[in-house]
Amino acid sequence: MPTARETLLDAAHTAVRAQPWTGVRMVDVAAAAGVSRQTLYNEFGSKEGLGAALVSRLVEDFLDGAARTVAESCRRGADAAACCAAAAAWMLRTAREEPIVHAALTGCWEARMPLPAPARHAPPGRLPSEPGQLAVVLRNRAVAGLGSAECEYRALERAYEAGLRVALSYVVAESGGPDDETCSRVDETVRALLQHAGRAVR
Repeated sequence: MPTARETLLDAAHTAVRAQPWTGVRMVDVAAAAGVSRQTLYNEFGSKEGLGAALVSRLVEDFLDGAARTVAESCRRGADAAACCAAAAAWMLRTAREEPIVHAALTGCWEARMPLPAPARHAPPGRLPSEPGQLAVVLRNRAVAGLGSAECEYRALERAYEAGLRVALSYVVAESGGPDDETCSRVDETVRALLQHAGRAVR
């Protein structure tokens, strides 16, 4: 059973996908979630607090999804290169489908979006708001799922970060081609980098 907080975040996400964040009203979010406006303010304090919590949840879900993609590929018997390539392609598709994730990865926040919490107001353990720092978190979560030996892990970590940044370049400056074609390019690049890293530690 979802909590009031989860239901409110779902309602806020639905609202911001339908209209600019500046046009979203707290009373409408509360009504869509089936709770009182006071409950909404008790949970988030303000509209800015609601927006920052929504951004945090979407980014956390995105990071979990990338890690889950690696784990699922590993369970199917894929090698490290294929696992990380699958995560990079998943990242690319998700960033194209979810504008808030796209903004978090690029640092380009449009006026129609809620904003992440400022660093001075963010709670301990918050996700980083800078794209470069977020890329490092994404890399760490993806590579950690591989369960490699320490020396191999370090080589894979470096290689996957390079591959990840190639994938991010397609998020920042879209190629204009079909998603499948772009994901195929990213897949080939990440596989090549990871396979080279694998040979380097043998």
